[in-house]
Amino acid sequence: MRVATKGSIGRAAWAAAVLVLVLLLVVIVRLPWAGDLGIHAATIERLRHHLADPGNPLVDADTPSPYYSPWMLLLGCLAKVTGLGTFVVLRVAAVAGLSLLVTGVFRFVRTFSTRRAAPPLALLCLVLLWGPALFNWSGFPGLNSLALTVSYPSTFALGLSFHFWALLRKALRGAVDAWPVFLGLGLLWAAILLCHQFTGVVASVGGLAMVLGSRPWPSRAVLMRLAGGVALGVVLLGLWPYYSFFDLFGVGGLEQIHRSLYRDLLPHFGLALVGVGALLLRWRRFHRDPLVLFFLLGAAVFAAGGLSGHYSWGRVLPAVLIPAQLAAALEVFELGRVGGRRVFAGLLGAALLVGAWTQAGTLGYVVPRDALPAWAAAKYRPPWPGYNWLTREVEYGDVVMAKTFPSRQIPAYGPYTVAPGYPDFFLPDQERRVTAVRDYFAPGTSRGERLDILRRYGVRWVVEYPGDGGLRADDSALRRVATGPRGQVLYEVVG
Repeated sequence: MRVATKGSIGRAAWAAAVLVLVLLLVVIVRLPWAGDLGIHAATIERLRHHLADPGNPLVDADTPSPYYSPWMLLLGCLAKVTGLGTFVVLRVAAVAGLSLLVTGVFRFVRTFSTRRAAPPLALLCLVLLWGPALFNWSGFPGLNSLALTVSYPSTFALGLSFHFWALLRKALRGAVDAWPVFLGLGLLWAAILLCHQFTGVVASVGGLAMVLGSRPWPSRAVLMRLAGGVALGVVLLGLWPYYSFFDLFGVGGLEQIHRSLYRDLLPHFGLALVGVGALLLRWRRFHRDPLVLFFLLGAAVFAAGGLSGHYSWGRVLPAVLIPAQLAAALEVFELGRVGGRRVFAGLLGAALLVGAWTQAGTLGYVVPRDALPAWAAAKYRPPWPGYNWLTREVEYGDVVMAKTFPSRQIPAYGPYTVAPGYPDFFLPDQERRVTAVRDYFAPGTSRGERLDILRRYGVRWVVEYPGDGGLRADDSALRRVATGPRGQVLYEVVG
């Protein structure tokens, strides 16, 4: 009976994991647009045209940007050498990121369990064990979130993180203890931090947990090699030429954006409580269990952010959720009593079904909404339409006047906008640009002031919805050129 129970769990886990991966691969073909896809596409566009000195990815200014990471540099080189379109390159990035994530989860889980079904079950827990309310954010690999962010650097960095933790555990156990391995770990750590800083924090917390939870405790020689790897990583962070990594520590203005991470915790993440129970069982067996320490360190940073008002620290939440999710999968195979294992497996299975139901709208990215059953169609959220319709008129490097939401997409096709659609830490005149856009569209601004704003920033085009404001549609300074989705209008500035 025991073998049959584990066998049935294994077959179900493998079948469901394969279905999830097939779904995500088809999603990559569609590449639904939402969130930060525009900034990543714009980054590739700038690197394609000016590899050594790309300038600001969103506005016509010569400033550094934390988006110019090693991974995006590699993608920019791919675009430049092959001539592939930016969105084709992003699909390549999505396949690479997904592959790294899946193989990383498998490698990391195998450092805890030899059970063949443990890695696919862990993958299912990672994408489904979130909450009964949908939650999407880059670096948070829920199924629906991952479908929208699989091409982002955060997915690539998270995949690298799992490989980093797996290699670190092997190195700490003495399975691989040569100096090059620890120096390679330092290189990997720096790459993760440069590619996606928030995921880099999660990787660092997890790395610290792997060290503190190592059994047996690492020898002095191993700790010396580990220190050497950390030192190399710090040096590489300081040498990265495209932006100053350590200047990011003084960045402000992110707290309000991330405040929502501290709201609705149970609806968004409540299913992971199954994993918290599994962590408690692991703690009873070994107080320094790495997954338990990973969870506690992540929870401490998250709580400190909430108590101190540093809500951007909430991006460490994957360091709380990932160890709980993995522990839930592992505990199915580690509970000694058959009855207890069946109860826990049933509880986990129910939680996974709730998670799948919550994220069923993901099917809408690969199946026409009309073809979906009513329960899935109700959960589907259509992706953004994009601005392909502009490219027939607007050329690379042209400056477009638009409000915030269009400004998050337009630079993906090569143009610049007057103000960045996302907060830009290294743009000194960001506030002046934001004010200029607001003034241009404000009802009380005179025609002369609007024309001055257009000339000041070299604006060649204006994109606006009906009712946005700005110059009158029949103003002699504008020529109506095209109409896009939802009534948007493209005007050429001729006066």
